[in-house]
Amino acid sequence: MALYLIGDVQGCDEPLARLLDHIAFSPSRDQLVLLGDLVNRGPDSLAVLRRMQRLGGAAQSLLGNHDLHLLGVAQGARKHGRKDTLDEVLAAPDRDSLLDWLRRQPMALHRELADGELLMVHAGVLPQWTLADTLALAAELESALRGPAWTEFLQTMYGNEPAQWSDALGGSARLRVIVNALTRLRFCSAEGVMEFDTKDGSAAAPAGFMPWFDVPGRRTAKLTVAFGHWSTLGWLSRPDLLSTDTGCVWGGCLSAVRIGAATSDRELIQVRCAQAQQPG
Repeated sequence: MALYLIGDVQGCDEPLARLLDHIAFSPSRDQLVLLGDLVNRGPDSLAVLRRMQRLGGAAQSLLGNHDLHLLGVAQGARKHGRKDTLDEVLAAPDRDSLLDWLRRQPMALHRELADGELLMVHAGVLPQWTLADTLALAAELESALRGPAWTEFLQTMYGNEPAQWSDALGGSARLRVIVNALTRLRFCSAEGVMEFDTKDGSAAAPAGFMPWFDVPGRRTAKLTVAFGHWSTLGWLSRPDLLSTDTGCVWGGCLSAVRIGAATSDRELIQVRCAQAQQPG
């Protein structure tokens, strides 16, 4: 059995279909994890959701910021964005089934491998969080999204504050920090204060901030953390990191990483997206 991690699809179903064909993905044999942002910006979010739902237990998708945005728009907690491409999902006859499937997807996943541990998130992990912390806090957020008050949670999910984690946080403020770390994080300070304005590559860190994965003393540094979200960072493979968002929706590639028995056993497989193949 092979484990494949795929970076941000963002509604690009045709490249996803080609990538799955290229790796000869078999639901009876292999396991697929999409690292968040299945939907939005691309042309066919509805087809992506239907494809993933059909794969059943062979596929999981972490929830990314665009996936949560879809849930927020669907429940009236958020207005449509000017660049959103979600109307087809919202008007679909199977909308309720798809949204229910989506809100039950995980916020983080973990695998023990022969040479260490693999943690999968959409965006990042705050430097003071251990693996156990991350999984426990992700589970808190999953409970809020899967519980009976999930629509009320969406109403309080948005905002940049608090910008820093504290164990003393409770209620909506606590959940908001977890959401922002797991689905929006790129840069933070050495103390874990998050910065959300900068969306360029790692060299563009504002004064006093750095990529979350380069914070000295990060407590997940001995793991391998696989994530998407950061298309301007692109592909990055080092013992403690796998960055997989290679900007398919922006004209780059859609990337899969085959993970073998060990975290060091990794293979990059890519397909060009349709936008990149068009002339001009």
